[in-house]
Amino acid sequence: MTLATHKSALKRHRQNQKRRLRNKIIRSQLKTSVKSFFTAVENKDKPAAQEAVKAAISTVSKTATKGVIHKKTASRKISRLARKVNTLPQAG
Repeated sequence: MTLATHKSALKRHRQNQKRRLRNKIIRSQLKTSVKSFFTAVENKDKPAAQEAVKAAISTVSKTATKGVIHKKTASRKISRLARKVNTLPQAG
């Protein structure tokens, strides 16, 4: 249900719905990726955390590139993830 009545406003509404759904999917993938990294960190599994941080950083970068999150927000998230993985003790 829309309140829009003009042809251009109806089109704008359709575009916004598509973008909102696309952004929701991308943001969900981002959260999942970061969550899997934190799971590895909680288990103190450094090799798994290093693999997970690569995937998480990639996802964060892609999310910023697509404009779902701001570039500086992505930079801050990446910095925090890298700092977290570097604080883990060496295995063995």
